[in-house]
Amino acid sequence: MYTITKQKTGQELKESLATFDSLYVIGCGTCATACHTGGKAEVMSMKTMLQEAGKTVTGWMVVPTPCDSLTRFAIEEESDRIASASAVLVMACAYGVQNVAAFTEKAVIPALDTLFFGMEGAPGQFSEVCLQCGECVLASTGGICPITSCPKGLVNGPCGGTKEGKCEVDASRDCAWTLIYNRLKKQGRLDLMRKIQSPKDFQKMTHPRRASVIA
Repeated sequence: MYTITKQKTGQELKESLATFDSLYVIGCGTCATACHTGGKAEVMSMKTMLQEAGKTVTGWMVVPTPCDSLTRFAIEEESDRIASASAVLVMACAYGVQNVAAFTEKAVIPALDTLFFGMEGAPGQFSEVCLQCGECVLASTGGICPITSCPKGLVNGPCGGTKEGKCEVDASRDCAWTLIYNRLKKQGRLDLMRKIQSPKDFQKMTHPRRASVIA
């Protein structure tokens, strides 16, 4: 699984960085590298762009996983260069940005927009597979999530617009419920198609969510 990101536009970055004359740049060696939005090549390109815009880049690094607690040690090792910067520009997902912000008093600016959690199919091709809705129905849908696979998020069968197994919203996509039907048929579990799912409890998706795990 990867956190899928895209780079912010030049105008967005210009506005976010307008009051900072020097920057330290942090990239991501995992998800953003896979998305070509914050790996070493993108960090070096960003460094050049910032310098051409008249900014001073006091240093840079690509942290293996900016979203984990070990990032603190990487920041400590680069503390002098970070201290000499006006702000830290983070080329990672929002989790990485917030994690970096927890370990430095400097202003932390995101260079990317976080889109979704994605599973890689073909190399470089990612698909959203889970919204973390808090009410998993995969046991009844053949392991295919209708909340994410169906643009309408239908949990009790297809809409009336599906045609020849294709989605009404996007004809290039297979209808999620056709996929579910075919999979359940192969498993001899078509009786599950008659099961009525309760309406989604969106309170289980309110934010911020927390969990306490006690061993």
